[in-house]
Amino acid sequence: MTVMRATRLIAVFWCGLLLASPSYTQSIGVPVPPLGAGPWIFDTAEQHNIRVSVVSQELEQPWAIAFLPDGSMLVTEREGRLRLVTAGVLDPEPISGVPVVRTDGNGGLMDVAVHPDFLRNQLIYLTYTKPVENGWGAPALARGRLEDGKLLGVRDLVVTEPYEGNSGLNGRVAFGSDGKVYMSTGGRVGDAPQDLMSLRGKVLRLEDDGSIPPDNPFIGRTDARPEIYSLGHRNTLGLMQHPLTGEIWQHENGPNGGDEVNIILPGRNYGWPLVSFGRNYSGSLVNEHPTREGIEPPLLVWIPAIAAAGMAIYTGDQFPSWQGNLFVGALRQGGIPGTGHLQRIVFNERMEEMRRESMLIELRQRIREVREGPDGFIYLLTGEDDGALLRIEPSN
Repeated sequence: MTVMRATRLIAVFWCGLLLASPSYTQSIGVPVPPLGAGPWIFDTAEQHNIRVSVVSQELEQPWAIAFLPDGSMLVTEREGRLRLVTAGVLDPEPISGVPVVRTDGNGGLMDVAVHPDFLRNQLIYLTYTKPVENGWGAPALARGRLEDGKLLGVRDLVVTEPYEGNSGLNGRVAFGSDGKVYMSTGGRVGDAPQDLMSLRGKVLRLEDDGSIPPDNPFIGRTDARPEIYSLGHRNTLGLMQHPLTGEIWQHENGPNGGDEVNIILPGRNYGWPLVSFGRNYSGSLVNEHPTREGIEPPLLVWIPAIAAAGMAIYTGDQFPSWQGNLFVGALRQGGIPGTGHLQRIVFNERMEEMRRESMLIELRQRIREVREGPDGFIYLLTGEDDGALLRIEPSN
């Protein structure tokens, strides 16, 4: 880490502590009105006059979107349903064959990814909370073939160690440019993120059949699980291959502040719970200094927290002024209900942050997922019991 970058991050940290204080993050219980039918027209800083319309309002706690080669969408619901949206219409019947999930705490059916060679093999991948003994749940990755509205031949590729209570936070699954499968696991489990014999609080790297790539960074060590690609993560709610650079990007929620975006590199330690730019929920500091030698610093940090969820780099031509921008959903800012929105981050050619814009604040919705569609529009999911699938397009 360069001195300049460390200095910049520390300055952001100390300035942000004022905003992340307990008085700011205390929930005030402001009721959030229903979303409404839309559409809505908004003006934004660099892409003027966008329209946000409702594709469907018939989803319950939707969590993730994946696009099939024909442009239809797979949408997961936390309760364990996998839904299909074709030509803007939600199929009333869920796809059958999804594994049984545990939904207490933050558990449930989470992410979905489509194999790059789907036209040949029809494979899709799901992260979910697998019920295990004693009523506990274990984050797991499963694979199955999607045929005629059914998921066939489903099997687990990896099942992490179970945990009582807040057993979910399985995180995400994504394919890299190397054809490998990357899976994140929740790390709000004591010191597990720093334990190389635990799969929790990690980004894992697998072959598409669940076997271990021979070039994984901890291969051959008796004190480490060979699936591990990176460690020291808290709760990952965004994981993707950057469509322009091929890098694996990840974001994770801090405790009370300190949400961050990271570029994931093999064998690197990203700090949790040793260091954080956030505070504990009680208001005390996680640590005296947010950086440490041997720990990868984040690419960017949010203070106060936005409860970051979903992530996409825009590459389409429907919004020329947004090309190369990072979009991240926000469930709420500073612990205040009714402050969900969409954030847009602009980087320069050296991948240094230039500016941020908070969008769709007026809707006051928890934005759970962000994806760019093959049509160049941006699709969102609202993380609500009466969740919606939204589309952002030019107003003309």
